[in-house]
Amino acid sequence: MLARKVTLLFILCLTSLAKAEPAETLSLASALKIAVQENPNLAQMQARYIAMSAIPAQMGSLPDPVISFNALNIPTDSFDLAQENMTQMQGGISQSIPFFGKLTLSAETANYQAEAAKYDVDEVRLNLLSYVKQNWWMLFYLQRSLNIINSNQNLLRQFVAIARTKYEVGEGLQQDVLLAQLELSKLLDKQIKVKATLKKYQAQLNTLLSRPANQLIQLPETVPETLAALKSENLLYTDAENTRALLSSRRENIHAAQSRLKLAEKDLLPDFNVGVFYGGRVDNLAGQERADLISFKVSMTVPIFAGSKQQKAIDQYNSELIQQRYLLKEQWNQTRADISSAYSDYQQHQQQATLFKQGIIPQAKQTVASMLAGYQVNKVDFLNLVRSQITLYNYEIQYWQALSLANQAAAQLIAIIGKEEIYE
Repeated sequence: MLARKVTLLFILCLTSLAKAEPAETLSLASALKIAVQENPNLAQMQARYIAMSAIPAQMGSLPDPVISFNALNIPTDSFDLAQENMTQMQGGISQSIPFFGKLTLSAETANYQAEAAKYDVDEVRLNLLSYVKQNWWMLFYLQRSLNIINSNQNLLRQFVAIARTKYEVGEGLQQDVLLAQLELSKLLDKQIKVKATLKKYQAQLNTLLSRPANQLIQLPETVPETLAALKSENLLYTDAENTRALLSSRRENIHAAQSRLKLAEKDLLPDFNVGVFYGGRVDNLAGQERADLISFKVSMTVPIFAGSKQQKAIDQYNSELIQQRYLLKEQWNQTRADISSAYSDYQQHQQQATLFKQGIIPQAKQTVASMLAGYQVNKVDFLNLVRSQITLYNYEIQYWQALSLANQAAAQLIAIIGKEEIYE
């Protein structure tokens, strides 16, 4: 009779009530779509790129011409325009003309900077998607952990009832009841910690999605659990060299620095200003008609301070070019290091998830079932039964953590390499 009662209680603790699916759940695809549409940091980077795209046309255009109106050689004794032959009312137009090639180099520099800004947008977008994926998977792991904790709390409550029943009929010990209650309290402590961590990651994900930080997030109950094999590490290096947006941005900055250097060298050459002016004269005091006058002007800058000005600018831009080259090299070295780190993390967590799912958890479940059967006939003590269930609980938590961390490492790899194709 007692054995039947124990068996019934155990069956009840393994049966969970079906939970109604929330009206709306935040799938990973939905989170990524919202982030791209709503994230303010990505939006400001896109606005920056649009603004910088408008600069090359400005830099490649001639300066605005100057229209002038002048009153020349007016006698101050009478202010009579007819008194002096030199008196005239003049209108003209002049145009500054930089030395050949300067405007082209200015536009070229701005164009390279705009291209770098475009790659910066791509880099920010890829990092944003990576952060969303990492936070989403961390939230999924924490929510799944809470579900497992709740399930195990129900199990331990049933164990407490089993132990109390056996104690009341004289077949169990009071210490078994106390032990089950202690383990239940430990789970409550774990639940408090997991909820606090979940709230933190929920706030981070909401921020990425431009939502109120305290907005509740409900994730799907199930996710794909397949972890595909990655490409070889060397292939990922090659992909990153060709597709990483940040590396492309660094290369565009090098091109911009080269153009700035060429422009600084061109500044050793003069700029010109040309103009034409028409002077109108009135008839003289005797009524004689006086011819109007036309004047032409050509002027040029003379770089007589080249040693302290233009040459210093050349030195400055040459150093900036060297700096940009080192920045590219440093970023490439960091990219390879980041790939290796994320690659190693993925491999580790992929193997752990496979081991837990295919080996450890099924074995632990068999152990729990065997312990329960032994406990029913008093061949296994209550402590070992509880320990076996807690061990199974820990393994299930570790499985979902490994799955989550593997997907987070994959998200990092995609951002580092600059494209989704990281698998074989």
